[in-house]
Amino acid sequence: MRSVYALLLSPLLMLGACATTPTPQTPQTVPSVDIARYSGRWHEVARFPQRFQDSSSLRCEEVTADYQQAQGGGITVLNECVNALDPARARRSVRGEAYAVEGSNNARLRVSFFWPFYADYWVLGLDLDYQWAVVGTPNREYLWILSRTPSLAAPKMEQALAIARAQGFDLSRLIRSAPPG
Repeated sequence: MRSVYALLLSPLLMLGACATTPTPQTPQTVPSVDIARYSGRWHEVARFPQRFQDSSSLRCEEVTADYQQAQGGGITVLNECVNALDPARARRSVRGEAYAVEGSNNARLRVSFFWPFYADYWVLGLDLDYQWAVVGTPNREYLWILSRTPSLAAPKMEQALAIARAQGFDLSRLIRSAPPG
C-alpha cells in the first residue's frame, strides 16, 4: 500500500521541486537582491486576487509579509492579514520558508507554505533603497506590489505599475489593498 502512495505522490513531489527557468517569454527579474536588505516587514499595497486571499469567506486586508534570513541560508516567511469578512476582523497568519534559486542572485525565490509544494516568487522591480518591490510569477498569474509602509506614494506606485505593465502583467486584474483602518 505504501508503494501505491509513493507512486501517486512522486509526480507531485517532482512538480513541487521544479523551478521555472527564465526564457525570453517570462518576466525578467531584477539583477540581484540583497536578502539582508530585503528582510523585514513589507506591506501589500496591491495584488491580483487569489483564492488564498480572496474567497466567499475570506478577504485579506492589512496584509503584511515578514522575511528573515534563517540559519543555513534559507528565508523564513510570515504572512498575516485581517479577514475583512469576519465581523471580529480576526487576524490570520501562515508561516513558510523560501530559498533563492541557484544562479539568480537571490532575485528568484521558491516559497513554500505547505511542504512539499513550492511556488515561484520573482522580484521583478525593486526600489534602490528597498522601500517598494514588484513581485510576480513567470506565468503572470500572481502579482504583488509591496511597500515598507502601509501605502505607497502615487509617483512610486506608478513606477511599480509601469514595471509590471512592461513585464506583460494584465493590470486590469489588480486590486488595491485596503490600508490599516
